[in-house]
Amino acid sequence: MQDFWNKRYSDKNYAYGIEPNNFFREQIGKLQPGKLLLPGEGEGRNAVYAAKRGWDVTAVDFSVKAQIKANTLAAEHDVKIQYIISNLIQAEIPEEKFDAAAFIYVHLSNEDAEKVLPKVIAALKPGGTFFMECYSEKQLGRKSGGPKDINRLYTIPQIRKLLAGLKISKLVEVEVPLQEGEFHQGKGMVIRAVGLK
Repeated sequence: MQDFWNKRYSDKNYAYGIEPNNFFREQIGKLQPGKLLLPGEGEGRNAVYAAKRGWDVTAVDFSVKAQIKANTLAAEHDVKIQYIISNLIQAEIPEEKFDAAAFIYVHLSNEDAEKVLPKVIAALKPGGTFFMECYSEKQLGRKSGGPKDINRLYTIPQIRKLLAGLKISKLVEVEVPLQEGEFHQGKGMVIRAVGLK
C-alpha cells in the first residue's frame, strides 16, 4: 500500500486538491485551536488549513511523497506542521496530548482500524474531540472515489464499535457531493462521526 500512495502522490498536482475536506472545515471551525492530530493526512490540505487557523498540527502518514507536498503547501501558506513518516499501526503517538483528532478518508482495513483508532482516541486529552469522514460500504461500485475493497469500507455499527471509547454526538450515513481533486469527484456515500472523550 505504501508504494500505491507514493505513486499517487508523485504527480505535481495534489491528488485530492489543496482545499480542506468540507466536513473537516465545518468541524474544526467549531473548536478552539489547540493541538491537533491528523493520522493518514496525505498531502496536507487539512493540516495546512488548521495551521492557518492557529492549530498546532501533527500529521502522520507513511508516504514520503505526501510529506514533501504537505511541507511545500505549508511553506506556501507560511505555516509549519509537524509531519511524522510512519505506518499508523507502528506510529508512536503520545497519550492524552491532543485537543482534537480527525480521521478523514483514512482507508484502513477493518482489522487495522481496530488497532489504530484506539491509539488515536488514547492520544486525546480528556474532553478532546474526535471526528471522521469515511466511505460507507454503499460506496462500493461508485466512481466518485474510495477503495474497491469492501474490507476498507465501513458501516454504522462498525464505526460505533470502533469509537466505543467516546461519547458520540453525531453518527450518520449520508450522500454528499465530492469535489476534491482528481480522485474524489461526484456523489459519494460516506459516514460522518463526531465524539468527545
